[in-house]
Amino acid sequence: MFAHIIVSGFVQGVGYRQFTKKIAQKESLKGWVENISERRVEIVFSGQEENIKEAIKSLKKGPFLAEIKDIKIEWEDKEPDFKSFEIIV
Repeated sequence: MFAHIIVSGFVQGVGYRQFTKKIAQKESLKGWVENISERRVEIVFSGQEENIKEAIKSLKKGPFLAEIKDIKIEWEDKEPDFKSFEIIV
């Protein structure tokens, strides 16, 4: 199972990608996170559905200073073969 997630709001320059990586590691998820245009962050989580849902709860809060406006989630059954969770720069 994997989730493709777009988080928008004040999420760049506040440690959101590093925050996301810590959440992914805590929940044993693989995938990646990167900043994209228009003050958004794109995330792919791969792993157990329950763990992904727990991670998404944390994403809605974000790190200190972040202001989450919206989270869009697309679920897929196929699971990409990621080796770890990476921050794309």
